[in-house]
Amino acid sequence: MKTILVTGSAGFIGSNLVLRLFKEMSEGTIVGLDNLNDYYDPTLKDYRLSEIEKAKPAGIEYEFVKGDLADKTLIDGLFEKYHFDVVVNLAAQAGVRYSITNPDAYIQSNMIGFYNILEACRHNPVEHLVYASSSSVYGGNKKVPFSTDDRVDNPVSLYAATKKSNELFAHCYSKLYDIPTTGLRFFTVYGPAGRPDMAYFGFTNKLLKGETIQIFNYGNCRRDFTYVDDIVEGVYRVMQKAPERKKGEDGLPIPPYAVYNIGGGQPENLLDFVNILQEELVRAGVLPADFDFEAHKQLVPMQPGDVPTTYADATALERDFGFTPKITLREGLRKFAEWYKEFYGHK
Repeated sequence: MKTILVTGSAGFIGSNLVLRLFKEMSEGTIVGLDNLNDYYDPTLKDYRLSEIEKAKPAGIEYEFVKGDLADKTLIDGLFEKYHFDVVVNLAAQAGVRYSITNPDAYIQSNMIGFYNILEACRHNPVEHLVYASSSSVYGGNKKVPFSTDDRVDNPVSLYAATKKSNELFAHCYSKLYDIPTTGLRFFTVYGPAGRPDMAYFGFTNKLLKGETIQIFNYGNCRRDFTYVDDIVEGVYRVMQKAPERKKGEDGLPIPPYAVYNIGGGQPENLLDFVNILQEELVRAGVLPADFDFEAHKQLVPMQPGDVPTTYADATALERDFGFTPKITLREGLRKFAEWYKEFYGHK
């Protein structure tokens, strides 16, 4: 009977992970933590929490705690009360562009918050700490696909720097305190009830209002889009298998530390992505069949903090967990468009 903490449980990935755990667990305790900030429309977070409440099965103890990772007293209190077996830290201040104008939020949540989690795991030992890193750690790396063996010392945004720091913190705590940690570098996650600051969601909102969408790098960016169910499948499998605690030749512990990419391994050109999105929005009835897309598209230069390509080498994930993302971009955007139509009720 496991006791699991999911931070960021009202977030896009966190809420979907809780729903998945409900399906997989017949008994145990799940604690969800989220500060429900207003970085984006809080009604989406309320919607996700209501979906969790509706889905909660008998036999599972579930508690939602509204609180902040940066609140050390709160975090320590939760660990002392529940003695978690597994911790999945998905709470973070997200977004590359927002980190340029609001750096404080990233230091508080992504640095201090993660430090609080590590300290709590140190003083209340856990079987496994799984945490969200990001494909942004690869920065402007020219070599593709991105491998976890590549150097990642040149972040191009503060967000990326905080995620790289999480991996360094985790390595340090794994080494010093023998805490099994696994970092997951997510690649451009999308799907129903996702984050409105992501391109597919923001484009849809703008097109509905008759506004023009801007396609950066004149459409020459490529993104390794990964559907949220594939991300959750990867997280769920990784949770089950912590890095082994071993001793090195010197008799000292080898850090039980691992990092994996979770990405589709199929980078899509942004122009192709926009074309598929518009077809699916028309198909779902979100936009009229005669919508003039060309009149609402503008090709513009790169933005600060952006990178031209993301492309995951996820062979290690397949080797160690027998899983590789498989949901196609069209399939995923179709599910998003259908959800959008239902949620926002556009006729």
